[in-house]
Amino acid sequence: MVKRTVSMQVLLLILHGILVPASAQVCSLLGQPAFPSLSAERDINIGAIFSIHRNALLKMHNYTSKPDPTTCASLNLREFKFAQTLIFAIEEINNSTQLLPGLSLGYKIYDSCRSFTQTILSGMALMNGYKETLSDTSCFRPPAVHAIVGDSASSSTIGLASVVGPFSLPVISHFATCACLSDRKRYPSFFRTISSDYYQSRALAQLVKNFGWTWVGTVRSRNDYGNNGIAAFEEAAKEEGVCIEYSEAILNNDPQEQFLKTLEVIKKGTARVVLAFIALGDFLPLLKVILQHNITGIQWVGSESWITSRTLAETKEYSFLSGAVGFAIANAKIMGLREFLVNVHPYKEPKNELLKEFWEIVFQCSFNSIGSGCTGSERLAELQNEYTDVSELRIVNKVYTAVYAIAYTLHNILKDFRTSTNSSKIGWPVPQMVLKYMRDVRFTVKTGEEIFFDESGDPVARYDLVNWQPAEDGSMRFELVGLYDSSLPSEHLQVNQEHILWAEKSGQLPVSVCSETCPPGTRKAVQKGRPVCCYDCIPCAEGEISNGTDSSDCFPCDLEYWSNKSKDRCVLKVVEFLSYTEIMGMVFCILSFIGVLLTAMVYILFYLQKETSIVRANNSELSFLLLFSLSLCFLCSLTFIGRPTELSCMLRHTAFGITFVLCISCVLGKTIVVLMAFKATLPGSNVMKWFGPAQQRLSVVSLTLMQVIICVLWLTISPPFPYMNLSYYREKIILECNLGSALGFWAVLGYTGMLSVMCFVLAFLARKLPDNFNEAKFITFSMLIFCAVWLTFIPAYVSSPGKFTVAVQIFAILASSFGLLFCIFAPKCYIILLKPEKNTKKEMMRK
Repeated sequence: MVKRTVSMQVLLLILHGILVPASAQVCSLLGQPAFPSLSAERDINIGAIFSIHRNALLKMHNYTSKPDPTTCASLNLREFKFAQTLIFAIEEINNSTQLLPGLSLGYKIYDSCRSFTQTILSGMALMNGYKETLSDTSCFRPPAVHAIVGDSASSSTIGLASVVGPFSLPVISHFATCACLSDRKRYPSFFRTISSDYYQSRALAQLVKNFGWTWVGTVRSRNDYGNNGIAAFEEAAKEEGVCIEYSEAILNNDPQEQFLKTLEVIKKGTARVVLAFIALGDFLPLLKVILQHNITGIQWVGSESWITSRTLAETKEYSFLSGAVGFAIANAKIMGLREFLVNVHPYKEPKNELLKEFWEIVFQCSFNSIGSGCTGSERLAELQNEYTDVSELRIVNKVYTAVYAIAYTLHNILKDFRTSTNSSKIGWPVPQMVLKYMRDVRFTVKTGEEIFFDESGDPVARYDLVNWQPAEDGSMRFELVGLYDSSLPSEHLQVNQEHILWAEKSGQLPVSVCSETCPPGTRKAVQKGRPVCCYDCIPCAEGEISNGTDSSDCFPCDLEYWSNKSKDRCVLKVVEFLSYTEIMGMVFCILSFIGVLLTAMVYILFYLQKETSIVRANNSELSFLLLFSLSLCFLCSLTFIGRPTELSCMLRHTAFGITFVLCISCVLGKTIVVLMAFKATLPGSNVMKWFGPAQQRLSVVSLTLMQVIICVLWLTISPPFPYMNLSYYREKIILECNLGSALGFWAVLGYTGMLSVMCFVLAFLARKLPDNFNEAKFITFSMLIFCAVWLTFIPAYVSSPGKFTVAVQIFAILASSFGLLFCIFAPKCYIILLKPEKNTKKEMMRK
């Protein structure tokens, strides 16, 4: 048991790098060890990687000697400010009695020089340290730091997270926004305090759609940040109905021809809105080219990388960016930060070359020069530049928050360790434990923002919508005009459009569409071979409407509705029927009344001349009954005019059938009387006693009664009823009488036709009987007209549409009624009124 305890103690000493077994293999580092640019080692150390210089100078190696350390150029004040903010946060935590009491945090800050290689090298150094001798037990030592803050660029952060991820060393970035970093399988130890581009891309798509810009161009960085950001934007834009005219990719080290090519694409494009999802370093060369060619009038939409850049905003030559809108990380105020920043001085760390370089850059002097050299008495507080400005601490606050996330994680670990061991001794946290606790960390920073990470290591997405507006000194200021918050239950995007100043200092919202908006009453038809935002406006078809702008489809109206003239509203269809108020209805009414009037006049004339020979000849009783039935025929035509009702539908067909059969029965009776009268003149014939007045009345009643029975059966079994015919015309409703039973209708018509044909045949046979006034001739003519009218009625009735079907039937009734009236009674009236000398029995019997 004692032996096992001793072995465990030896193992722990090995793990902490205190004891190295004699058999361990020891080797020396061939290259130069990577040292931090800024460092202060204490109880627990935090690593950090920033692009403090913009460029790493490339050198050609001959592989015959050890390569010199990489030289970096062009100090980046913003990144240097990030590094100093990290130091400020650490000092603030060390001075706190609430957070990590009894412990002090240290730091090791590396400069990646905006180089992927330098980032990886810095990450390895932060894990392994920078000792010149290594053994095979070195991998069992804890990392030199417990977490790494950085890097600023997404591509280099991807490399860093890939290298340190297998060792469970947390990486928490303040500025790497690529949505790809949310993949927990590939980057299990990655966190960030800045929102993922997934949310920014969706927010930008919603913003573009909110302003009605459906036709935009895009320019991106040709790296993970730009490629993934635009890919997510294109996906979200497609959902929002926004189309992309062109998508250009550039990098800061591209040849001049590439920037000119991109500029030419922008100039030739028809989109007035350009989304620049691009890193600041990649955007600057393009802006210089745009400035040289004096390109204006573009409405720029920016990503968070450059939309709040003081470097751009304070450069008056870039005034063509006025009106730019974009999402920025929410601004914050960090108390005491400015005082800390302006107290940085190279004399505090005389051996630190980075601080000397910084001093020489900001004061434009040199420590090695005698005449215009740096004295050290210069005051940073008197400068106003990107480093000393604390009005825009959007990304700086994310560095500050990242340090506090690590500190709170360590605090929770040590707190739980003390509680579980019931000891005041401090345990030494390992990376796996830091990673585990960081997933569940939740705290509120001094700015009032609550910080926590989701399962992908991302914070809640919150953005400020900023608008570039001219300041009094000619530079640009960032005006807050809205926000985006993914934690809101609905309406994540909120825009105060009234306060936005657009491109070229215009107060008018720019229009950027491939095709003009389609007005109500039209639909969009995509132009062949072009994006869906390029379309023609096609008027809706008859009976279809679109009541909104840019409708993709026209919608059919309900059966009882039809589209109005502008095709933007459904209105009730016109209900068509033969009305008394329209001309055709009036004409039929007049003709009907004329027919009744003429019939009445004939009736009166016959009544006054009832004792004369021509009236008494051929049964005057049938003549009066015929005139009565003709007046009913004229009147029954009126039942076909007007709005169909249940009563009128039943009445019009039955009245028509019964009155016409009554009329034809009278004519048939008169025809038979003529034939019987001729037979009675033959010797030995007593035919007239079999067809006297009583038999004539009985025949009329019997024949009419048959029609009445047919009509009663029809009305009982399946009567006619009002019917809205929606199929004949699409644009209007035909209100008509449905026959109910077609068999009943054709039975009524067929019975009437049978009697008419019988009457016509008998009259035709009696037309040449020897008599001075042979009525059979006139009956033949009248029945010829009657049959001709109703034979032509059948095809006309079947083929006539709508109210013309009724008109055809009325015309047939009136025409056949007038034919009977004129052919039978006109010759008699002529003799009564104009030839009274012929109206004698002698004259009638002359032949």
